[in-house]
Amino acid sequence: MGILADRLNGVEPRPFWTTHAKLKREYEAKTVSAHRIVSHDKWVEARRKFLALEKAFTRERDVLSRKRRELPWEKVEKEYVFDGPKGKETLADLFAGKSQLIVYHFMFGADWKEGCPACSFWADNFDDIIVHLNHRDTTMVAISRAPLPKLEAFKKRMGWSFKWLSSDDNGFNRDLGVAFTPEEIASEKGLYNYTVQNPLATEREGVSVFFKDPDGNVFHTYSAYARGIDLVNTAYNYLDLVPKGRDENGSPLGWIRHHDKYTD
Repeated sequence: MGILADRLNGVEPRPFWTTHAKLKREYEAKTVSAHRIVSHDKWVEARRKFLALEKAFTRERDVLSRKRRELPWEKVEKEYVFDGPKGKETLADLFAGKSQLIVYHFMFGADWKEGCPACSFWADNFDDIIVHLNHRDTTMVAISRAPLPKLEAFKKRMGWSFKWLSSDDNGFNRDLGVAFTPEEIASEKGLYNYTVQNPLATEREGVSVFFKDPDGNVFHTYSAYARGIDLVNTAYNYLDLVPKGRDENGSPLGWIRHHDKYTD
């Protein structure tokens, strides 16, 4: 489990670059030396060739998005009740007058002291965009198994405004594939991301989408987990544009801190 295990147990691993300044300098030097330095005309020529690849990827992504929208749905038969800032609310209530609902499965176990640093990174990216989603007939909330007072306190600490609800043990997280038993953790076998694998922790990350029709029927239309939610992290998409990329040195998310814990 490595860094993830340390984080979930409240241990902050030392940043790689903090203890390896010499390697950082060497890496940066290689980043420059490994690239050709060319004239402006040659630079534009290379950029135009790469633009063709980017356009092909964009078209393929459009096709993938269309096929995602064409996936079959499943009707949600179970009535889930959550604890929220307005009291008890059902899954149907969470649509708040919209027909589409996005749920971020935020890793925050009932006995955890604070929310997952990586999920907090994702929350920093989606907190301010929900107002825009609302204007496309979509609302978005986060749901965790931690009790509501813990969620509210952590939300206040982080300065977020999104709606956050506690599922407690109503089965929602388990049914949506983001909660695991101690036995599954011990055996390193749990159904996560549609595959039996080591779930690593009792809580895992993901995004689920629901639709409510005019008669009030709720349907589960899509869920994505693990790297399937990379594209909704704006910061990662920006980092993918720069020469050093995500610069994680083979340790994904190892550098992530709660935004109030960066020491520099």
